Amino acid sequence: MSISLNSKLPNVGTTIFTVMSKMALDHGAINLSQGFPDFEVSRELIANISKAMQDNKNQYAPMQGLLQLRESIGKMINHSYNFEPDIENEITVTSGATEAIFSTLNAFVNSGDEVIMMDPAYDCYDPAVVLAGGTPIHIPLTQPDFKVDWERVENSLNENTKVVMVNTPHNPSGAIFSESDIETLEQLSEKHDFIIISDEVYEHIIFDNFDHQSVLRSPKLKERSVVVFSFGKTFHATGWKVGYVIAPENLTAEIRKVHQFVTFCVNTSVQWGLAEYAVNPDNYSSLHKFYQSKRDKFLDLIRDSRFVPVPCYGTYFQLLSYKEISDLDDMSMAELITKENGVASIPISVFYGDRKDDKILRFCFAKNDDTLEKAAEILCKI
Repeated sequence: MSISLNSKLPNVGTTIFTVMSKMALDHGAINLSQGFPDFEVSRELIANISKAMQDNKNQYAPMQGLLQLRESIGKMINHSYNFEPDIENEITVTSGATEAIFSTLNAFVNSGDEVIMMDPAYDCYDPAVVLAGGTPIHIPLTQPDFKVDWERVENSLNENTKVVMVNTPHNPSGAIFSESDIETLEQLSEKHDFIIISDEVYEHIIFDNFDHQSVLRSPKLKERSVVVFSFGKTFHATGWKVGYVIAPENLTAEIRKVHQFVTFCVNTSVQWGLAEYAVNPDNYSSLHKFYQSKRDKFLDLIRDSRFVPVPCYGTYFQLLSYKEISDLDDMSMAELITKENGVASIPISVFYGDRKDDKILRFCFAKNDDTLEKAAEILCKI
């Protein structure tokens, strides 16, 4: 007799990143779908971690994160945003940004609570809200620039709104917040009582001389914000799954209650290695220049293709419209290009609550030049 199941996520299947990466592998395609670099991690950083392992720093770390790493994070935050978080009570090291977001949502969201998120939204947001018992409220970003429609956000706020989630630089679009966005968010937060979760994992990957408009720059927003960061994005080591959360003491206390039962602590030797490496601003302050050169190279390589780029000001993803090429829906187009042409991408409809199809694909340009050149040569022939 089969067991009767009542799925908590009945509409959720295997994540699109796993699907497309497997498809790329099965068909020998160049994988520009999943967001991971194909170039080396710093040898210095790897040596730091290796030394920590050899020095027998291999047992449980403190639940909130290694003190030395939290001290380095504090210095990073102060260098970037002129703000010194409380090392003991406002910084928590997490198993990547995904765990940080999951633990935060499950700390604050109860049955009947609503969580506002901007579509296209990263695919871990919605399921985490549902598992916490809340209701996701999807607000579409405006086309073609993927800006927040703050009037629509305000019209969606009510007594059930517990959290407003923002993401800058934005995945998948590459859009970024302006000072005006921060000011408007300040105004809304003063009028309404909600927690802000700000996903800022691409904080150092921002282009064209723009500044990253972190909520940490705002004294008013800091009081009610949980800000999520990622060492994996900053140091080209996505597989290590190490992130961290900055939040006021009262919010941090609740996040840690969940975090300790999700992962308890994060890889100890990696934390030791990062503690020594991350404290030096030279190891992250020029990251924007590195990735802007990647973006510019990719765009130059595909300039003669029939794909139309959407302006990208941050992250390491480039959206390309294929409206002039095909009428296929974006999932079918992504599958076709992977199987028949040999380049894998992500259809951005998967980031919409209603699966809105704008005939746009997301390509990752965090790749070696030869990878980008091979992929671009294929794309120019489609």
